[in-house]
Amino acid sequence: MSFPKKGKFFPDRNGCPIDEPLAQGSFASEIAAALHRALGSTHAAVKTAAGWTGANERTVKNWFSGRYGPSGEHLVALAHHSDEIMHTFLKMAGRQDLIVAVKLAVAEDAIADLLLAVRSMNGGRT
Repeated sequence: MSFPKKGKFFPDRNGCPIDEPLAQGSFASEIAAALHRALGSTHAAVKTAAGWTGANERTVKNWFSGRYGPSGEHLVALAHHSDEIMHTFLKMAGRQDLIVAVKLAVAEDAIADLLLAVRSMNGGRT
């Protein structure tokens, strides 16, 4: 089975088919890069992102290719499951200060867990 002559690519805003990913630095390409960093480039990665968002696999493949970016609802679901997506979004929004705050909270949790482990090894003594 082959693709129909006019059905292989999604049209751009002007109605012409797109067969090149969007320019570097655009929303779609930044999210695509974050998806690849977070999940890799396998079919399993596409299935994982589709499972997280409830989006169709073809739609998710377009996100991975940088052809289109996720809608707001899907972006929220991706950010819920992936720190990489969240950090990319915050960076694009110019909110690097929040990235630092998130990393600090993660570090505080790790230190608290480590202290609990050390205390349990020492029989509860500090």
